[in-house]
Amino acid sequence: MKKLVFATNNKHKLTEVRAILGSQFEILSLDDINCHEDIPETADNLEDNARQKAEYIYQHYHLDCFADDSGLEVEALQGAPGVYSARYAALEGTGEAHDSKANMNRLLRELKDKDNRKAQFRTIVCLIQDGKEHTFEGIVEGTINPEERGSSGFGYDPIFMPNGYDKTFAELGEDVKNSISHRARAIKKLVDFLQS
Repeated sequence: MKKLVFATNNKHKLTEVRAILGSQFEILSLDDINCHEDIPETADNLEDNARQKAEYIYQHYHLDCFADDSGLEVEALQGAPGVYSARYAALEGTGEAHDSKANMNRLLRELKDKDNRKAQFRTIVCLIQDGKEHTFEGIVEGTINPEERGSSGFGYDPIFMPNGYDKTFAELGEDVKNSISHRARAIKKLVDFLQS
């Protein structure tokens, strides 16, 4: 079975990606390769952040790997929170980094008087295999629900309603979300590439 390092410490993402890739690949986490460094994510866009993480692993561990960066892009907020999605509340001092509740609260506050609730989740996956770099993009469009609904998933899932559904990602459950999400779409392109 082919081994690939997924450059993440996010257990939710790891579980999601392992579920999507099934038994075709052995997906190793950063823990599995004893990488406990804080991998830099200093770019101001998703593409460069994903590339930065993948290059770090490839250069330091010499293993084929992929990294992703995802963001929620809200039309009425000119694409914010975008690359800052995980630390949106921390940027204004109303929560810690990766505090989903605080991030959702800030977003809902900023959309309170806005009619346009269009948003999209976007994922960029950067694969480095045999020293060559490949990128894949996944997008799912939807709207921001005015209040939280549902208990599965993570991040902004309780307030994001994908187009064509009357439920949020958090209400749809892992199986449905994993089949239609931005990450699923980017990972599918990655898998198609790896299998070709």
